[in-house]
Amino acid sequence: MNAQELFFTEIKNGNAKAIAKMVEADTLLLQAKDGRGSTPLILAAYYNHLEVVKVLLQHGAAIDAVDGAGNTALMGVAFKGYEEIVTQLLDAGAAVDTINVMGATALIYAATFKHVNITKMLLEKGANMQIKDARGNTALDHAKLQEMPELVVLLEQYS
Repeated sequence: MNAQELFFTEIKNGNAKAIAKMVEADTLLLQAKDGRGSTPLILAAYYNHLEVVKVLLQHGAAIDAVDGAGNTALMGVAFKGYEEIVTQLLDAGAAVDTINVMGATALIYAATFKHVNITKMLLEKGANMQIKDARGNTALDHAKLQEMPELVVLLEQYS
């Protein structure tokens, strides 16, 4: 196993101490991408490893880097519902309105997957509610399609 493969294995395992040592020895690992184009930060966020996310950000990981489908770490956790990591990324300055190849944003994912608190966090950071995905739906449209009255009310308050 080469250094990059080991690095991604440690990320998946959530080994923050090993990650810190590896990045300190070779900062280029922060720019590595796996076979699907995921960055270390995207993978750490996706696997819900908050401490690894913190280590990667402290060492200068590109917060808004995208994977092969144009997804950022913030988009992944908005989809998965990992509120602590959403907070960490937003506090670190993650862009809220990045659009992936399907036209989706973190807000669209949060609304589609019924994550009320994440939707609110994104709205409070100024997420654009007017962005439409490839099917022509906004976050509000998705909340209505999912029959989530609480999300519909929340999104309508910001429109």
